[in-house]
Amino acid sequence: MASENPFRSILKALEKPDGGEFGNYYSLPALNDPRIDKLPYSIRILLESAIRNCDEFQVKSKDVEKILDWENTSPKQVEIPFKPARVLLQDFTGVPAVVDLACMRDAMNNLGGDSNKINPLVPVDLVIDHSVQVDVARSENAVQANMELEFQRNKERFAFLKWGSNAFDNMLVVPPGSGIVHQVNLEYLARVVFNRNGLLYPDSVVGTDSHTTMIDGLGVAGWGVGGIEAEATMLGQPMSMVLPGVVGFKLTGKLRDGMTATDLVLTVTQMLRKHGVVGKFVEFHGEGMRELSLADRATIANMSPEYGATMGFFPVDHVTLQYLKLTGRSDETVAMIEAYLRANKMFVDYNEPASKTVYSSKLELNLEDVEPCVSGPKRPHDRVPLKEMKADWHSCLDSRVGFKGFAVPKEAQSKAVEFNFNGTPAKLRHGDVVIAAITSCTNTSNPSVMLGAALVAKKACELGLEVKPWIKTSLAPGSGVVTKYLAKSGLQKYLSQLGFSIVGYGCTTCIGNSGDIHEAVASAIVDNDLVASAVLSGNRNFEGRVHPLTRANYLASPPLVVAYALAGTVDIDFETEPIGTGKDGKKIFFRDIWPSNKEVAEVVQASVLPDMFKATYEAITKGNSMWNELSVASGTLYEWDPKSTYIHEPPYFKGMTMSPPGPHGVKDAFCLLNFGDSITTDHISPAGSIHKDSPAAKYLMERGVDRRDFNSYGSRRGNDEIMARGTFANIRIVNKHLKGEVGPKTVHIPSGEKLSVFDAAMKYRNEGRDTIILAGAEYGSGSSRDWAAKGPMLLGVKAVISKSFERIHRSNLVGMGIIPLCFKTGEDAETLGLTGEELYTIELPNNVSEIKPGQDVTVVTNNGKSFTCTLRFDTEVELAYFNHGGILQYVIRNLIKQ
Repeated sequence: MASENPFRSILKALEKPDGGEFGNYYSLPALNDPRIDKLPYSIRILLESAIRNCDEFQVKSKDVEKILDWENTSPKQVEIPFKPARVLLQDFTGVPAVVDLACMRDAMNNLGGDSNKINPLVPVDLVIDHSVQVDVARSENAVQANMELEFQRNKERFAFLKWGSNAFDNMLVVPPGSGIVHQVNLEYLARVVFNRNGLLYPDSVVGTDSHTTMIDGLGVAGWGVGGIEAEATMLGQPMSMVLPGVVGFKLTGKLRDGMTATDLVLTVTQMLRKHGVVGKFVEFHGEGMRELSLADRATIANMSPEYGATMGFFPVDHVTLQYLKLTGRSDETVAMIEAYLRANKMFVDYNEPASKTVYSSKLELNLEDVEPCVSGPKRPHDRVPLKEMKADWHSCLDSRVGFKGFAVPKEAQSKAVEFNFNGTPAKLRHGDVVIAAITSCTNTSNPSVMLGAALVAKKACELGLEVKPWIKTSLAPGSGVVTKYLAKSGLQKYLSQLGFSIVGYGCTTCIGNSGDIHEAVASAIVDNDLVASAVLSGNRNFEGRVHPLTRANYLASPPLVVAYALAGTVDIDFETEPIGTGKDGKKIFFRDIWPSNKEVAEVVQASVLPDMFKATYEAITKGNSMWNELSVASGTLYEWDPKSTYIHEPPYFKGMTMSPPGPHGVKDAFCLLNFGDSITTDHISPAGSIHKDSPAAKYLMERGVDRRDFNSYGSRRGNDEIMARGTFANIRIVNKHLKGEVGPKTVHIPSGEKLSVFDAAMKYRNEGRDTIILAGAEYGSGSSRDWAAKGPMLLGVKAVISKSFERIHRSNLVGMGIIPLCFKTGEDAETLGLTGEELYTIELPNNVSEIKPGQDVTVVTNNGKSFTCTLRFDTEVELAYFNHGGILQYVIRNLIKQ
């Protein structure tokens, strides 16, 4: 049982400079332990949390010692508990989280427990930002038009979230139309230091989107977790995590003129991907930090998932404090933050002697070495220097189909396809841009690149350049602040003139909410097998994500997005080829429209003001008329509507008893899917539009839903029936069972029948057969999506055997009771001679106490093969979840016992 905190003796008062107290805090210096000065700043946050929450039950003194001794313990993969200060949700993941909480209340009720115990115990911030579909673009009325369509499609879902905000304590819901969750978190929600009932402690957050890491740029420790883990955290459960190694990334020098934060982050991403930082923290330090704006830091922190780290952390310093004042935090709040962090050895002061910080490994980058670049065409870490872009593009056309190849025959590479666009003759070639989007929290939170894009637009307009009318251009700011400073600068009109009108406030193109491209353009691409391009200022460009018809997708800074839209193609050398022809017939080059750093800095200084942030966020929770008019039911138990195709009661707790079911092995299972490397959560989880011939479409049509009202998978995440049918439904998925064919099908091994993945899974289930999945390296990389684990569980998948897993996805599989196994180093399905047509048996003890984290497990096939895998339950707590059938079942049983 819990006991009094053994560290109460180091609870001190933090005094104000002019008398009085800010509050009390657990003082790290009062420990008088010299090891603290060597700890990375990110680890100090874990240490403070463990000390503050130590009750010798959930968090023990020995856990505090493990963290204090980080230099020696981190290489040993030791387990620690961590209790974040708050949880961050966006609507696509927020809906299933609230569905699960509502469902848990019902289960608690059915088991005779107090259903009101199912309530968030830490602050939960939920920002509705993922439902903006770019239906209307290149119009000054786009925002209102898209918002009206958004509410028409999502009214039921929005009403459910509004019910949740009333039914559950400690939950703040930010209405739709307010901005992107991570930008709102950065500019408004982040506390940096909490003061709750007079107790001061560092802000820390876990979020159900992998880009929660953006907040690390503000010195708030935060990273993405699965929705399943987030729900347990909300309910007061400590997160079990392996104490991470920390890579020290030293920055020196200063960015050269014309370089952007996007150029820097793509460079950093490539360096860290090469170094190998999966499961680690990256902590930035060095003299170069003096010259790095907070917005630039947030851009780098945002892309932690792309370089594979748990987080990319920037400790709080004077730059952080300046940003807090800029964004409207009060002087008293900023003074409290600085005083607390200085007192607790968590503040970096460049005027003091360099710290003695020790790191697990080190990297260094001179900012002067950064050069203009993009990344693509299919992965965010495939960086291409701008000067090499044309050559790289032609190499991609030549190369066999893969991450850097399209296998277009030489004779077909230069073909020009004629089509008719609204009565005007037009042409399309391989590499032509059909989508150009300034989008995503990665860049829209950064005034320098946003105003840089506007300056490019201004120069282009003044020289008479235009964007071809069939290119779908859009601008989706991450908050209303962007609109205010673009208006103040007088530059929005130039962006609008080129087609970059504001379409809405939320995640758009970067998550696949691109909307349709013009029918004539789509037909030209499909009928002629063209490799069309999208250029976006996002963080993800995996195949099939941005739009089904853009096979080449490049990540670029907002100014470069405008430049490529003007050029109309990625098949261009900006140094030697003109970007277009001006109004006087003169050839215009890239250098003619690119602003200097001085020009950008001047417009930022004049246009980005604290009052903009205050005005935007004072009104944020008031919502808008459409949100405020939504009527919702009262009551703490949700009234499920069996006819609803948006909100459906999932079957997770059906038949649940107070006794845990215990561990399970796998007996004579068929391989449902046989994959190679880099199967992402975009491949696994239902995302994007619902294809008219898919099992999900069939389900909806059977219930009278017209095709035009299908909406997206993301918007229907609250309905398990649809999500199960959309699991593994990605049109670009490559399954070895199909012998080279690409698409969302598989082979039912006993009959040889080719079926949709859902239909095959149901056929196996009806036959009483378990199934497994075989995979290569980096299984589950990409965004943290709980449906990438919930979906396979509902399909009957009992185990996944891969070469390696992405961190969050492996955790989510565990949370849903699926066994994660890794091939031994140097082995995989091919080297072991596995075809995927065998029957697989995985023996596990019936008693969980006989299973150890990371132990070896033997897998046997029906044709006599036997091989050893590593069982990827990484902690004792994960074994407890497995014993209970999943993390939510574990939480319910423990709450009833309390």
